[in-house]
Amino acid sequence: MRLIFRLRIRVALLAVVVFLAGSSARSQTSQTVEIDVNATAHAFPHFWEKMFGSGRAILSLRDSYRRDLRETKRITGVEYVRFHAIFHDEVGVYDEDASGKPIYNFSYVDQIYDGLLENKVRPFVELAFMPKKLASDPNALHPFWYKQNVAPPKDWSKWDQFIEAFSRHLVQRYGEEEVANWYFEVWNEPNLDFWSGDPKEATYYELYDHTARTIKRVSARLRVGGPSTAQAAWVDRFLAHCKEKNVPVDFASSHVYGNDKAEDVFGTHESIPRNEMVCRAVKKVHQQIAASPYPKMPLIWTEYNADYSNQPPVTDSAYMGPFLANTIRECDGLTEMMSYWTFSDVFEEQGVVKTPFYGGFGILAERSIPKPAFNDFALLHRLGETRLDVSSDSTLVTRGKDGSLMIAVWNLFLPEEAGSPRTVTLRFKGLPQSRSARITIVDKEHGSPLPAYEKLGHPASPTPSQIDALRKAAALPAARQHAITNGSLTIELQPHALALIEVSK
Repeated sequence: MRLIFRLRIRVALLAVVVFLAGSSARSQTSQTVEIDVNATAHAFPHFWEKMFGSGRAILSLRDSYRRDLRETKRITGVEYVRFHAIFHDEVGVYDEDASGKPIYNFSYVDQIYDGLLENKVRPFVELAFMPKKLASDPNALHPFWYKQNVAPPKDWSKWDQFIEAFSRHLVQRYGEEEVANWYFEVWNEPNLDFWSGDPKEATYYELYDHTARTIKRVSARLRVGGPSTAQAAWVDRFLAHCKEKNVPVDFASSHVYGNDKAEDVFGTHESIPRNEMVCRAVKKVHQQIAASPYPKMPLIWTEYNADYSNQPPVTDSAYMGPFLANTIRECDGLTEMMSYWTFSDVFEEQGVVKTPFYGGFGILAERSIPKPAFNDFALLHRLGETRLDVSSDSTLVTRGKDGSLMIAVWNLFLPEEAGSPRTVTLRFKGLPQSRSARITIVDKEHGSPLPAYEKLGHPASPTPSQIDALRKAAALPAARQHAITNGSLTIELQPHALALIEVSK
């Protein structure tokens, strides 16, 4: 009876949503944006594309992983890749002989980092998780498919020796000059179930202290930081701890996702939409750092996305374009780097991929099929490195080194909203006459493989020819030339559309 009642309620609610969505879609909105080419401007480094997350370390040895990395490098300015589990037993880095003496093997570590460097990206080294023979509890296994150990070490001196051997090996192999450009982040999300120390915060600080001091003994030039927490937690207390105990720290890091709850991030009962959660959390930590003993401490946001729960209508959809553009607009100036989680669906936290479009974190789906987010990153990469002021919450105006204008405009609605089309008129001030613009638009029908996938009947295992068809359907649409008439340009944006407008010098 309970099930039947719930189903009736859901059907009724669905009917209401469909009615409201239809009503919303029938209404067209309009917007006028004034763009002064001589407006106040500031430097606009591409903080959103300098780093990406990925599936765990061992996956980087796969050809499919490296192919996706090269594709991401082709369309973005990615400089660093961060992944979990460089110390997982499958990497073979740590063992002990019969007497308990440590044995180190850096063969796969070398192949993993060589692969990144060969593709012209550097490691953002997450120092995790615990080798089982070094773990205080060999059964402290996380529920991820690859069952990493999340316990503190059984012997702190062995942990110190291990970290020293690992760090020293990297310096000897790649050179101090190179490794000084890397980052070393202690652990991953110790405030959640990725750390079984008890109490969590105090035992994490013990881990951090041992690790940071050991790394600095190898070379004072190596950069180390934390606390790498979920939900924007602990950063203020972590920095206070480092100051009090005189522990080395070169950067602060944390994570948040668009569907994290306000109770977990801010300790409030607000309803914060996923469009706003990420940058509100970043701003919170930015302000904590400003008020800390280290007010100039770099903040590196080492994980973010619109959703952590694999929702196809979110991470596989055109919604990601407006989400990304709005996140860039709001987070500008708050963080040195933001690491989108992840660049590829070569990813196994929940097990082997079962279907190409399951709401995976990657901008490339299985078999290197571009999602809308891939094309969105390609468009946003074209933005200039100077940002001009504009009175709009859905527009980014930038200038390139050659004086050209690159403008991102979007039509943002929540994924569950049908939204409505929008007519956007850009009125330029200070722009010479007789100009034209190149306009590229990504929306649910353009630059997305999903309509083609639906026509194919949602195959769980597409054939090679179907994969080729999906890749072609997902290609970034060609730019169209539009005249700027009397200093004005008008475009039509469907819901969840992102447009890039390029006005040459």
